[in-house]
Amino acid sequence: MDRLFKCISLVFHPVLMPLFGVTFYFAKSPRFIPTPIIQAKIISLFILTVLLPILLYFLLKTIGKTKTIYLETPEERVLPLLLNCIITLLILFRVLPSTEIIELYYFFVGILISSLACLILAILKFKASIHMIGVSGVFMFYVALSIHFSINIIGTLALMFIIMGSVASSRLHLKAHNGKELIIGCFLGLLPQLILVNYWL
Repeated sequence: MDRLFKCISLVFHPVLMPLFGVTFYFAKSPRFIPTPIIQAKIISLFILTVLLPILLYFLLKTIGKTKTIYLETPEERVLPLLLNCIITLLILFRVLPSTEIIELYYFFVGILISSLACLILAILKFKASIHMIGVSGVFMFYVALSIHFSINIIGTLALMFIIMGSVASSRLHLKAHNGKELIIGCFLGLLPQLILVNYWL
């Protein structure tokens, strides 16, 4: 059972969530976007949101700033979250500026706000669930897209709801978080995306 919950935590790791959101957007958007542009955006985001954080993690582990990929203590989270905020800013300025794909721009603005909130809490010695921030943020983005493009994605939303429950269960089972940390993480993921909907919906 432990292995199953560890698998869930890895498959739905926060570094993968932005890429899930972007891929879903390109798959469901009725707008015509040339294939080379889609490929360039996805490759760029894969490098910046997946490969670069992994490399930075190994660097931080080598110099003794982190112990595990799950960042188990608030102190371990401060530097990785700060670096994540910088990477997200780079994405907003260079990969997804507001003049190109407005939905994805505000999706990443929401990610930035969630990361900053989580960083502030880590500085204050509180460990909000980054897993829940990631999966709940993507869930809210999917909901907004379904309304924005008037598409029926009930199946996808139901699956995402199940995934959110599975991720929360895995974090509780592995004793990585308590209920309060999971609930706050969920709100930190949902609320920025919900508030920013007003700017592009």
